Parts: sequence; C-alpha cells; structure tokens
Amino acid sequence: MLIRLLRAHLRSYRPLVLLIVVAQFASTMASLYLPSLNGQIIDEGVAKGDTGFIVGHGGIMLAVSLVQIAASVAATYLAARVAMGMGRDIRARVFSRVVDFSAQEVTRFGAPTLISRTTNDVTQVQTVTFMAFALLVTTPIMMVGGIVMALREDVGLSWLVAVAVPLLGLVVGLVISRMVPWFGRMQTSLDGVNRVLREQITGIRVVRAFVREEHEEARFAEANGQLTNAGLQVGRLLALVFPIVMFIFNISTVAVMWFGGHRVDSGAMQIGELTAFLSYLVQILMAVMMATFMATMIPRAAVSSGRIVEVLDTDSSVVAPSRPTRMPVGAAGLAFRGVDFHYPGAEAAVLHDVSFEARPGRTTAVIGSTGAGKTTLVGLVPRLFDVSDGTVEVGGVDVRELELDDLWDRIGLVPQKPYLFSGTVASNLRYGNPEASDDELWEALRISQGEDFVRAMGGLDSPIAQGGTNVSGGQRQRLAIARAVVTRPDIYLFDDSFSALDLSTDARLRRALRPVTAASTVVIVAQRVSTIVDADHIVVLDDGRVVGQGTHDELLATCETYQEIVESQRSAEVAA
Repeated sequence: MLIRLLRAHLRSYRPLVLLIVVAQFASTMASLYLPSLNGQIIDEGVAKGDTGFIVGHGGIMLAVSLVQIAASVAATYLAARVAMGMGRDIRARVFSRVVDFSAQEVTRFGAPTLISRTTNDVTQVQTVTFMAFALLVTTPIMMVGGIVMALREDVGLSWLVAVAVPLLGLVVGLVISRMVPWFGRMQTSLDGVNRVLREQITGIRVVRAFVREEHEEARFAEANGQLTNAGLQVGRLLALVFPIVMFIFNISTVAVMWFGGHRVDSGAMQIGELTAFLSYLVQILMAVMMATFMATMIPRAAVSSGRIVEVLDTDSSVVAPSRPTRMPVGAAGLAFRGVDFHYPGAEAAVLHDVSFEARPGRTTAVIGSTGAGKTTLVGLVPRLFDVSDGTVEVGGVDVRELELDDLWDRIGLVPQKPYLFSGTVASNLRYGNPEASDDELWEALRISQGEDFVRAMGGLDSPIAQGGTNVSGGQRQRLAIARAVVTRPDIYLFDDSFSALDLSTDARLRRALRPVTAASTVVIVAQRVSTIVDADHIVVLDDGRVVGQGTHDELLATCETYQEIVESQRSAEVAA
C-alpha cells in the first residue's frame, strides 16, 4: 500500500525526485572519494614527507568536501519540498473524499478515525518519504560504492565486509518483523484515544451533570493505556536495534584493525590503505545503519498508508449521475413514492413503502414517535443517503438524476442537531449565501426570532465557538433557521428545528416564516403537536410506515396513532 500511495502521489514531483537522486549521487560519490584521498596523503605525503603532495591533495579534499556539503544541502531541501508537498496533496485528497462521503460512510468509519487518518497517518507517510529521500537514496549508492572502493584498497580484508553486512541485516530484519503488528495496534489505539477524548470534550456537560468524571477518567486511562502498551512494545524492540548495530559495528572495526595490522606488518598493505579501508567499512556500516533507521519507520508508515488507501478506495454510496438532469426553473415540489430504506447490515428497514407529496406554497408536517424514521426521511431529500427502493422526487425529477450542486442549492436544511462553525454570527449566516448583505442577515435573524440576542451579544461580528457551544440550544436553533432563510431556497426542511424553543417563540417564528416561505415547499418534522397543528398536510409515521395523512382535524377523526400522540401531550401538559 505504501508503494502504491507514493507512486500515485509522486508523479507530479518526478523532476524534483530526479534532482534529489542526482544530488544524493554527487554527495555520496564525494564522500566515497574522500577516504581514498586521505589514504594517498598518508602514504604518499606524510610517510614520504612530501609537503607539496599534502597541500595539493588537501586542496582537492577541501573542494570535494564543499561539493559534498552543497549536494547534501540541496538534496535535503528538495526532499523536504517533495515530502511536504506530497503530504499536502494526500491530505487534500483524503479530505475531498471524506467530504464526498454520504452519512453512511462517515458512520461506518467514524469521525475519530477519519481525523486520525487525515492527520497522523498522513504525517507518518510524509515523514518516511522525507527520510527516504534524505537517507535511503544514499544507502544503496554508499553500500555498493563503499564495497567497490574497499576492494580497490585491499581485497584480502573483503571477507570482513561479507560477514558483517549480512549479519547486521539478518539480525535487524528479525527485530523489525516483530515490530510491524505493534505499529498497527498503535494506530488503532490512537483512534481509540481520539474517540474517547472527543466524546468527553463534546459531552463535558453531561459528564459533570451526572458526576461521571471518575468513570470517564477510567475510560480514558484504559484507551491511553492500550496506546502506551503498544508504544512500549515498539520501544522495547527498537531499543534492541541500535545496540546490535553498534556491537557489530565495533566488532568489525576491531577486526579490521587486528587483521589489517597483521597485513601492514607483513607489507601486504600500507597504513594509508588500512585507514581508507576502515573508513569505507565505516561508511558501509553507516549505510546499513541508515537503512535500519528507515526500516524502523517503514512498517508504521505502511500501516498508515493502508488506512489512508482504505479511505481513498471507499466510494460514496451517493453517486452523482453521469448525465444529470437540470431541475425545472420555479417552485419545486417534493414527492416520496414507495420509499424503502434500510441501513447496511441492519436486519429491518427503517422506512417501509412511504408515499406522500409536499407541494409549493403549503406546509407539510411529519410527526411520529421517537425512532419512527422522521430524520432518516428528511435525509433522503438532499441525498445524505439514497433510498433502498422507490424514489424521492424534487420538481418531478428523481433526486438521483439531478446535479448534486443544483439539488443542494434548492434545499434549505435545518438539521435536528444544528451545528455552527467557529467564526462569527455573520460568517455562519453567510454559509449558504456568501454574497448576503448585512440587511439580509438582520432580516433573517428577525424572522428566526434571533435579532434580540444577537444584538445583545454585540452584533453580527460576535464570535461563535466551534459547534456553537457559547450559545444556548435555542439560540443555536434560531441561528440555524436564520442561516437557511438567508439562502431563500425552494424547499425548506426543518428537522425538529423548533424543539428547543418555548411555545410563544415557536409560534412567533412560524408566523414570521409564513410570508417568506409562501411560495416554497415547507416540510416540518416535529414531535410536538403544537408546532404542526396549523400545517396544510400532516403525515403520521409509526415504525417507518405512513399510518395517516391529512389535516389536524381529519387525523383526529381517522388516525388512532395521531390521536394517541395528541392525547399523550395533552396529558403531559395537564400534569405539568
């Protein structure tokens, strides 16, 4: 997966990659040439007292060193450019794919793991890419070049290289192979920590309200402990790597000095050649050490790349049509025709043969008990997910045949849990219409009964925290309604959007909405009868089925389920 991911995202950086290879080649060749020059200076200059030779070759060494430094700096800089750019591209692609996901895919993955895959996993791949270009390109050149240069100096000691390098590679390979499963557990454990932490931060009020701090601390400690344990296992194995490398490195150095000393004593080689051979052995083993260092990083990056590719390879269940149909100009009605829907893996369908129409200029209400499928029904209109059977039509056209942007532009959705983005009141209201003027924003706030509290906050530039946590639930609902009003859509979908409002505010808001939505199709999902009593058409859902349709008075006379809902709410009001 790692190779596949890198191959796909490094294509646009081929010229830079080529320059990196050239720079690394120049830097490595310069490094390999320096020990040979040093050996010549010892044998031909120092041993013979030839000062001119020392000065001349010393100048050459200085020039080669400058070339090595310049090439190394250039290679590192270019490696950073390529790695950072590739990381940016992968993050953008993952983000784009996640944005295209339907609610079904987002639910299947879960927000915590999607965040981890977009941030931490991409960082792992990005880091290993940088290290590969900064170190790994050098490694094979240095190993092969070092062996060739060492053989040029003395063939008699080459058996030391033949023993030390394979031994080091074998031992380190065994250790690294045991690390791979633990890297996978680390990434999974990181998802768990993110999930628990996100739940605790989001639900801090509930935690405190029920005095569950100790319970949540225990949950976090468990998730944190799993991550710590996986990290410790990796750390213990990693702690073995470098001692092994240094042990073999030092033993090899001693062996070269021992056997090389005997060859110098017998006249088979000179001191300069021994010094150069030792330098080449050090370079070869350093190359193995760099490869070892990379080997400790590649398994985790491979796990991360697999998690990234899993997201990139997941197609949204909501697919844009290949030949989209344009929606007719003008007011658009909404129709459900024999709609069934079930979530993947679920034993029972959520909606069964749902059929009704919502016409322009009329208010259509959907009511039912909790779990009746009301929110799922509303989510089918903007294609948060697609029907399992039947059709949902907007303007007489199946929503699956419409251009997605065209469909979404015609819909103003106020979700059951209104979400506000960090920024200001104005930036949130302009979310659906960036060109809206301040007067249009204030008009939308007046309609949604939010003008007074926004002025009290300090006006349109008042800050809004992430999720709208610095305003109350009722204020969030009114801001979300104002955001939908600003877009002036053809279809308004209010998914239980008045539940946090008191009855008087609810009544004033619906009264103010009537002139604005007079020519639009309005669908109101509610549990409170008082919210939908004046609706032109009411659809009653029970266990995902339509059990009644009509006006309030008609349903009171004909629908037993509606009668039970009305009676239960009247009893609750009397008891209160």
